[in-house]
Amino acid sequence: MATLLYRLGRFAFRRRHFTALFWVALLALAGVGAAGAPVAGNTSFSIPGTEAQKAFDVLEERFPGASADGATARVVFKAPAGEKMTDAGNKAIVRDTVEELSDGSEVARVTDPYQGGDVSRDGTVAYASVSYQVSGMELEESSRDSLEDAAEGARDAGLTVEIGGDALQAVPETGATEIIGIGVAAVVLVITFGSLVAAGLPLLTALIGVGIGVAGITALASTLELGSTTSILATMIGLAVGIDYALFIVSRYRAELAEGREREDAAGRAVGTAGSAVVFAGLTVVIALVGLSVVNIPMLTKMGIAAAVTVAIAVLIALTMVPALLGYAGRRVRAAGEKGKRRGREDEEKGNGTAKEKARRPNMGTRWARFVVRRPVAVLLLGVVGLGAAAIPASSLELGLPDDGSQPTSTTQRRAYDLLSEGFGPGFNGPLVVVVDAKNSDDPDAVFRQTGDDIKALDDVVSVSPAAPNKAGDTATITVVPDSKPSSVATEDLVHDIRDAGTGVKADTGADVLVTGATAMNIDVSQKLNDALVPYLTLVVGLAFLLLIVVFRSILVPLKAALGFLLSVMAALGAVVAVFQWGWLSGLMGVEETGPVMSMMPIFMVGVVFGLAMDYEVFLVTRMREAYVHGEKPDEAVVTGFRHGARVVSAAAVIMMAVFAGFIGSSESMVKMIGFGLAIAVFFDAFVVRMAIVPAVLALLGKKAWWLPKWLDRALPNVDVEGEGLRTEGDADAGEKGGSPDDRDLARV
Repeated sequence: MATLLYRLGRFAFRRRHFTALFWVALLALAGVGAAGAPVAGNTSFSIPGTEAQKAFDVLEERFPGASADGATARVVFKAPAGEKMTDAGNKAIVRDTVEELSDGSEVARVTDPYQGGDVSRDGTVAYASVSYQVSGMELEESSRDSLEDAAEGARDAGLTVEIGGDALQAVPETGATEIIGIGVAAVVLVITFGSLVAAGLPLLTALIGVGIGVAGITALASTLELGSTTSILATMIGLAVGIDYALFIVSRYRAELAEGREREDAAGRAVGTAGSAVVFAGLTVVIALVGLSVVNIPMLTKMGIAAAVTVAIAVLIALTMVPALLGYAGRRVRAAGEKGKRRGREDEEKGNGTAKEKARRPNMGTRWARFVVRRPVAVLLLGVVGLGAAAIPASSLELGLPDDGSQPTSTTQRRAYDLLSEGFGPGFNGPLVVVVDAKNSDDPDAVFRQTGDDIKALDDVVSVSPAAPNKAGDTATITVVPDSKPSSVATEDLVHDIRDAGTGVKADTGADVLVTGATAMNIDVSQKLNDALVPYLTLVVGLAFLLLIVVFRSILVPLKAALGFLLSVMAALGAVVAVFQWGWLSGLMGVEETGPVMSMMPIFMVGVVFGLAMDYEVFLVTRMREAYVHGEKPDEAVVTGFRHGARVVSAAAVIMMAVFAGFIGSSESMVKMIGFGLAIAVFFDAFVVRMAIVPAVLALLGKKAWWLPKWLDRALPNVDVEGEGLRTEGDADAGEKGGSPDDRDLARV
């Protein structure tokens, strides 16, 4: 592989005009497609295989035209102090508002609170339900404006009015902190390379890659039903890995220049060595993201595949466009250490020591590696104990999906949620919809009554509505209001109790009793994600383990990499629980409301963090493997790997943390949580696991770290990540006769 990538790098360097034009044209094509694409259609959250989804499908079939997947809004009214909503004046205001709401072109129906009994017992709170013909993401802005205008009119008349529901759902915004994250990345690159041109290359190529990926997602959003969060996730991961992959190529290029190679040869060798690491690191990220399809949640699968495609684009750009831009940059990208050598000569002239003496001084990475090699047990224990302590909050992990109760108190959705809790009880914000399918029953009406009576006898039930049958009379819905809030354990227990009662009804009458609604759907999603976690871990870690065996030609190094990942991801989950569930440093992170951690966070974090963790493992340990293969002792190889890779890996980690942390400013709670979780996970994995635990373990293992059974060594393909085949490649190319160099490299590729 190293030889093939070497030739690809040289070809891209020589044919830089063609390479750059290809990627710019692809970006323009994707941009045109995005600009002309229709607005994304229905992005409903379907969960195949769950009871809540089955009930939802029955509703769509048996209640045609009910717009079961349409957006909903609850307009909540509260009377002024000393008044009631049943007063004649307040009634008139509410009915005028209901009439105004009914005029919307996308409105399916509006309920009058006085006809439906939607007034609290003390008479201070009432609400009108608005159902729309389209989903929240499809709803036109004019419909949202009409909803808010109607509410504002009632406010002007003297009532307190707030709006809840998904009708006000908007495209999430990431805020200015995303730009700050990119700015931090730029500063780190300038410090690392000491050159604006060299620092600009990774940023430019990463932005082009993300631009192509996000534009492609936008262009296909309507066709593939991709949500707005998909493009944000692709941007988050694409930026981080795109900058990192380009950073490693440029860094290796400067190191090759420092060894006296010509620029074209240096570009080829950079792609052949660091590029091999980029390919395998990218593969681990892609495996982790595509593996999310194991969960069988369409939205999560689409998010993972879209992000994986963006990562693949980042890999291809790093292998081709980076060497092309290095060709354009010419001498403006200097060899590594050239600036230090110039300063050394100046110091020598001033009598401050010779340049050779300064060159021999170990850098910080070398000093740290030597320290770890001398005290591996102490470093290993300190790292493991520290991560273990950070992981302790994860034992209190509570999972759930966000509702209006998790919104900031400054939003009208949250204030509507609080008003409904005040007037009707906390469970009113999460009603359960029980679907009774009595199509195979002899007496559907009797089944409906029996089901309602059985539910009334359960604990934690405030009210049970009369059964509302469809036109055929074979299916009915029953609305159950719990006594506890939607995200509580008591409400979850009630859902299971209703389903257990439904099993008895089915045994007696043959009718199916299904529980759905947002609360039941959340419970089913959490269960589905929990059930999928072990198979997902097995698949992703197993495939990546096999891949790393091929890369490192070792059993213990990949095993150590996987165990280190588990430490970092558990510590990161502990940090997420501490901030978003316990409220530690919540003000600093902009978390206005604590609550359960998002259900998909653990499995999503496992997938993404595993891929990113393997990035640093591949980049750092391949340098050690390269030194060991070339004859150095195990301890010396560890030090050599840190001398060449520690600074660059540290810079890459800081950049990735900055990019992820930039998304903490998002208005979308899921994006905010993912941004924080990934940023803290990168910190734990890069600076604790890869920089401390990994060298400590390798120092303790010695030669055993690189042991591989002979039969397996013969069976595995030789991918040559260390670039052993490049030792004579440059000389061989220089001695070739006939044909242009461009044509020779192109034919090889």
